[in-house]
Amino acid sequence: MAGNSSLRLLILGLSLLSFSFQCFCHCNVNKKGETNSTGIKGMFVFGSSLVDNGNNNFLPNSLARADYLPYGIDFPLGPSGRFTNGKNVIDLLGEQLKIPSLIPVFADPQTKGSKIVHGVNFASGASGILDDTGSLAGHVMSLNEQIRNFEEVTLPELRRQLGLGCSRSSESSPSLGNYLFVVGTGGNDYSFNYFLANRSNVSLQTFTANLTSSLSTQLKKLHSLGARKFVVMSINPLGCSPMAMNMMNNLPTTTRNGNGRRCVKDLNRAAHLFNSRLKSIVDDIRAEMPGSALVFVNSYKIIRDIIKNPISKGFKDSSTTCCQVTSISEGGNGILCKRGGQVCKNRSSHVFFDGLHPTEAVNVQIATKAFVSTLKTEVYPTNIQRLTKL
Repeated sequence: MAGNSSLRLLILGLSLLSFSFQCFCHCNVNKKGETNSTGIKGMFVFGSSLVDNGNNNFLPNSLARADYLPYGIDFPLGPSGRFTNGKNVIDLLGEQLKIPSLIPVFADPQTKGSKIVHGVNFASGASGILDDTGSLAGHVMSLNEQIRNFEEVTLPELRRQLGLGCSRSSESSPSLGNYLFVVGTGGNDYSFNYFLANRSNVSLQTFTANLTSSLSTQLKKLHSLGARKFVVMSINPLGCSPMAMNMMNNLPTTTRNGNGRRCVKDLNRAAHLFNSRLKSIVDDIRAEMPGSALVFVNSYKIIRDIIKNPISKGFKDSSTTCCQVTSISEGGNGILCKRGGQVCKNRSSHVFFDGLHPTEAVNVQIATKAFVSTLKTEVYPTNIQRLTKL
């Protein structure tokens, strides 16, 4: 009898232990996996300086940095590595999605544990789709490296944080359907690679075809790692940036913009060609990415419309920089703000903050249209708000 009683107690104890373990795993997933009213828990961000929240601050020997004033002059935390005066598109999309915190950057040693459950920003200023883009800026993380960082470092940690290690299926990549994967890159591959290297032996069409093919492969890689909801950002009108108009005025130009200055035709042609192919990818790639949904945000058109008629969009200056940029004679490149340099008083009236990057006021318009616009010329095939419901 005593032996039977001991056996029953042992079985009961094991049953309770098993129940407790299953309950722990189940409850852990529910607690960590809660989403907000939009259905989106967080964002994983890949790309260049337009979506970089400060990764380059932590990269040794990186020349593409924005961790000093006047960058961040209107940002609550001051200079943070964002290449604008205040919030960038990622911050503003996060607000639209009601994500409870700013998306931390991968390169920050503090970005680990529970801090990653609402997403991680992998973007790196001056980087591109191609591995050699950005080499002149010192240490930057290419798109391929960003994806490797997600796969090898963040994803295993995310599994642990979400309790996905409780089942055998954790060995395969989980579906991350309640996360948004934002990819904004490509402009640097033209400005600081194709045109800078003077690749006369490669046609623009061939270069663009290879570039978008590489990006398509990279999107499929993210899908294989569990990504399901994608937002792909177009290239901005490169030829209308103050940097382009000041440094490349010997190239063919288009019609004048709202301030009477001319945009560089070749750069805008390259951006338009890339964007057209990227929009096609949104349609073509879904068959190869089961369960996926993609939104193409045409920031090119949104910014171009502002530049063509700034007054009607609430802007006064669409061609000059708001901040004092470092000139070539000073050892600069005409793009980044001068450390401690002068800055315009009314930032919201300027389209460009430095020689390449838009002001927070422009970012607000891009993020708002990306989220709610019903124009397929601005968001295709639908907007981000509807994407969150799919």
